[in-house]
Amino acid sequence: MTMLESANAARHGRLRFHDHLSHQQSFAEAVVWGFSQPQKAIPCRFLYDARGSALFDKICALPEYYPTRTETAILRAHAAHMARLIGPSASLIELGSGSSVKTRILLDALERPACYAPIDVSRQHLKQAAASIAADYPTLRVDAICADYSEDFPLPACGARQVAFFPGSTLGNLTRADALSLLRDWRTRLGRDGLMVLGLDLKKDRATLEAAYDDRAGVTRAFIFNILLRANRELSADFDLDAFRYEAYYEPEQGRVEMYLASRAAQTITLADKRFQLAAGERIHVEHSHKYSLEEARALGEAAGFEPLARYQDAHALFSVHVWQA
Repeated sequence: MTMLESANAARHGRLRFHDHLSHQQSFAEAVVWGFSQPQKAIPCRFLYDARGSALFDKICALPEYYPTRTETAILRAHAAHMARLIGPSASLIELGSGSSVKTRILLDALERPACYAPIDVSRQHLKQAAASIAADYPTLRVDAICADYSEDFPLPACGARQVAFFPGSTLGNLTRADALSLLRDWRTRLGRDGLMVLGLDLKKDRATLEAAYDDRAGVTRAFIFNILLRANRELSADFDLDAFRYEAYYEPEQGRVEMYLASRAAQTITLADKRFQLAAGERIHVEHSHKYSLEEARALGEAAGFEPLARYQDAHALFSVHVWQA
């Protein structure tokens, strides 16, 4: 048994489950730390509990939310070319796998993939998605890893080449400095000749961007508010959802959409046995989503130690997918 197939790995057939989340910062620690800062914040990775993950899947189907359908179309159009760049018997590692919908496009195009390793922080969602992949690809080894992909944990030892699949422009949730740091870490982890297949949302007009993150049906609003419901349930917090409003807007100087929960009035919040004061209008930062120009994307990859191999985008220049080699 390898280091990865240890006591924390549950195994069933060709499906393995590896739980590394318990060794990382807890939800309680993260929220208390975030509320102790001058700019109160809750890290966006905690949006993805079971309900949050389900809500995000609904967001991806909204008419205003162009990234998912645009990236999916790009992958379908160019998966065969990506597969030729990747080569046979590769290990496909997905960062922030969610429902693994886009992964199937690559898996169908790849020649004899050795294994698939989805990484996600939502145990329940990860288990369901991994089980579905394992059922539909019975000859494929699936190593589901419950972890924060920015942390250090062992990767499955399989495949002729390590390929990190990072779709959805999730990298945009990080500051540009943190994005560079993460990519440098993964460049090292992937090893010589490893590949990064990365989706990045492109800069565009404000109206399109703001509609994508504040849809008319209110699904994104519910997704962001769910983090307060999670705090009430798991941390014995007393957030009154009616005492907050959702704010999302594009900040052109930073090149990002910013998302907040703003307090409608002065109030005191109790969470994890601690009390915090919120002034009227004070905002809790929940998420931001950086957008890139094609030139910025190339420079980012090169600074992280990757060589650009291919770049794909849609006809309307909404979204891009990049293949970089370590």
